[in-house]
Amino acid sequence: MKSLDKKILVTAALPYANGKIHLGHLAGAYLPADIYVRYQRSMKRDVIFICGSDEHGVPITITAEKENTTPQNVVDRVHLQNKATFEKCGMSFDNYSRTSLPLHHETAKEFFLAFFKNQILVEKKEQQYFDEKKQKFLPDRYVEGICPVCANPEARGDQCEKCGSYYNSTELKNPKSKLSGETPTLRDTTHFYFPLGNYQKRLEEYLKVSNEREKWKDNVLSACKGWFNDVLRDRAVTRDLDWGVPVPLDGYDNKVLYVWFEAVLGYISSTKEWSKKVGKENLWKEYWHDENTKYVAFIGKDNIVFHCIVFPAMLMAWNDINETKYVLPTNVPANEFLNFEGQKFSKSKNWGIDVDDFLSLFPPDLLRYSLTMNMPEGKDADFYWKDFQSRVNNELADTFGNFVNRTFTFVFKNFEGKVPPVSDALSMVDDMLVNHLDWTTSRSSDALEKYSFREAASCIMELVRVSNKYFDSNEPWVTVKKNPEQCATTLNLCLQTIRTLSILFEPFIPSASQRIWKMLNLKGTPSEAGWESASKRYLEVGHILNSPEILFIKIEDETIEKILHRMDQPTNDSSTEFTPIPSGLGVTNQRTNELTNKPTNLPAAAGEKTKITIDDFKKIELRVAKILSCEQIPKSKKLLKMKVTIGTEERQILAGIAEHYKPEDLIGKTIIVVANLEPAKLMGNESQGMMLAASDDNGKLCFVTTEKEMQAGSVVK
Repeated sequence: MKSLDKKILVTAALPYANGKIHLGHLAGAYLPADIYVRYQRSMKRDVIFICGSDEHGVPITITAEKENTTPQNVVDRVHLQNKATFEKCGMSFDNYSRTSLPLHHETAKEFFLAFFKNQILVEKKEQQYFDEKKQKFLPDRYVEGICPVCANPEARGDQCEKCGSYYNSTELKNPKSKLSGETPTLRDTTHFYFPLGNYQKRLEEYLKVSNEREKWKDNVLSACKGWFNDVLRDRAVTRDLDWGVPVPLDGYDNKVLYVWFEAVLGYISSTKEWSKKVGKENLWKEYWHDENTKYVAFIGKDNIVFHCIVFPAMLMAWNDINETKYVLPTNVPANEFLNFEGQKFSKSKNWGIDVDDFLSLFPPDLLRYSLTMNMPEGKDADFYWKDFQSRVNNELADTFGNFVNRTFTFVFKNFEGKVPPVSDALSMVDDMLVNHLDWTTSRSSDALEKYSFREAASCIMELVRVSNKYFDSNEPWVTVKKNPEQCATTLNLCLQTIRTLSILFEPFIPSASQRIWKMLNLKGTPSEAGWESASKRYLEVGHILNSPEILFIKIEDETIEKILHRMDQPTNDSSTEFTPIPSGLGVTNQRTNELTNKPTNLPAAAGEKTKITIDDFKKIELRVAKILSCEQIPKSKKLLKMKVTIGTEERQILAGIAEHYKPEDLIGKTIIVVANLEPAKLMGNESQGMMLAASDDNGKLCFVTTEKEMQAGSVVK
């Protein structure tokens, strides 16, 4: 393990205050940052963890307009919501700030004015789209059109989500205003630009030297190289908008600082806020202005250009004109993307799950562990519910939890709940376990220093497996009668190992680690004891333990099946919220009748649901349809995708009947569909109607059809 006396400044990408945090966000930047910080604290190093909400930009104003409210109301709600979410899943920020604070505005204006007064910024007259109907200039995301690169018809004004290309909004084909839907016109406007290209050679050298000092990830270096190959261009610093940090110059009343310019400065303003909170107003300078500070910026791969090129260039520009110098990132360990059940997280397509919703189903440690073991460190990864269940059941419950429980249970049964004595002369098997404690502590530390979180967690879990094997091979249930001294030594070393695991696992699953610490009846916390004490045998003979408790409850198949079933249901709701399954899943063994889903074989009594009028019923358009083709949706057990004809019209309809019918058996069948239902997207596929079906006494779904062959398109009355 390497000693490190310098201060460590850790930042995690400021989440955009325009929606909830989902699993992809957590795996990309926040969980790895938290694991790293917790480890450094356990190493007794001077580390601070800084984050906050990014609260400016066009998407927030668009959300405000849709909700008929103000941008401030939007960010006030989302900031508190996301802050609470981070707290629930154990993020240990020293400060979680927000960019709408006056302190941040002052910091951003300070940088802008310094650049302006020293003639670093370039003022340019240019043409920008203008909505004549709304009498407003249209920033990039207020314009949509056809991508000039891949012809995607729904491309944004700054970047195409389909091909990833960046461009100017004026390059879009067939542009439309998102405010009015009208074709915008071009008008002259003036903006300030930051000459990013002037810093390209220095940026390339900075990355080269940084990589030589501390190895950077290949994906980060590759992304930066791509930008350098295209040659860096000037970037606009201002935009025509009324939400953001106002441009601090006379005559620029309707302009704000571009969010890319001021958002990254949120790390500095958040550190300033932390400094004030701890009662030392200038303490922040000891981290940002000390050239020996190790600054690590955790981000997702979509933020690489801003944190490896743009932000360092801005800091270089500041350092050129000021005596006080800012440190540049020592490393930027960007993760790739985490997908959900094989597809990209998408709020608009109602695909994925928010952290809040996940935590309404399962404890945070289960999420933290499963994401760590599947972290997209070098390439994109996928979250699958079945994989999550397997991790929890096989690794946390059956391996780790089982080792802790069997050790404590045996000690309470045979040694009065006290740490047994240990032999002066350890056997070869005993020595192997003790040596493995040292090896694991050192090896996992090396992995964490290299930002290899999955490797570190795997290494620690391997110690659990070794410990279980040690317990089994020593057979304490036999030696307790035949060789009590050997039995006592076995249980002593198992308890010492549990203490080690509590410390080493604390950065990953802090709640479980602290519960183990309490079971061991130790003072303070695992991190206060310190990483370097992990492999030491500090439990004294005769030390009284607290009663054991179950650490992890296995997740039953029906729980996961219920979640997967919900995912397969079409919905017209564009939110990503899951309806919470009854509380207690994964925490207790209690289950409700709804969860067990026991068939009653009894049809619902008539009149139990709210009655509707004949006028309500007339709104529903039922038609006869004929199935032309049918196939199963990949990675879905329940969904079939059918092409049907409804008279002269063909449509695509999705139905959750794959467990009841083979696709080929449905082709040519006549069915009844709801023909005037709003289209819904499901697993990336659009369903343009709903098939009518009923369940028989055995729970089999049967599609509703007509008594005799009817012409497709016939109205059902």
